[in-house]
Amino acid sequence: MKLVVGLGNPGIEYQFTPHNLGFLTIDRVAQRCGVDVASRRCQAATAKVKLAGHEVLLAKPETYMNLSGLSVRKLVDDLEIIPADGLIVVYDELDLPFGATRIRQRGGTAGHNGVESVVGALGTDEFVRVRLGIQPEHPVRDGAKFVLGQFKKSQLETVDDLVERGADAVEAILKDGIGAAMNRFNQKPKKEET
Repeated sequence: MKLVVGLGNPGIEYQFTPHNLGFLTIDRVAQRCGVDVASRRCQAATAKVKLAGHEVLLAKPETYMNLSGLSVRKLVDDLEIIPADGLIVVYDELDLPFGATRIRQRGGTAGHNGVESVVGALGTDEFVRVRLGIQPEHPVRDGAKFVLGQFKKSQLETVDDLVERGADAVEAILKDGIGAAMNRFNQKPKKEET
């Protein structure tokens, strides 16, 4: 069993914010598999799917971003998964250009509260991450306000592409392995047309 977790905040007011790209990606994977992420398990909305030959539990923690680790830890324990082998976490990354996708096998948190919560709860940073870039063209003074603000209409096409690539990245990791997936996705994004 593999566990794919998208980080975000529950509630309609957060649905289309940069901080919810993890949730949106999980929903896209579920949509491709013809299921809804509607079951409840370990303080998360979940769905079981078969993906790239694996039994996979898709999960969206409902503990709010800063406490994501509470749910992730319960899910990891419940499924008896070793994070390094069976956990993929999808989330927004303010340090990456808007529209960029990067896969990492382990590493720091870059100040992302949700990832810090997961690392703290698991006691390890050894898990695969799919990072979706949200960095704006101009620096922001208040990162917390920015990640919880709604996307602009002009950004929605890029957001949709980013969510699509995030779902593709999850599938590639499961199908082809982390190395091949990193080679495919860890490249510079195309310049956004204005």
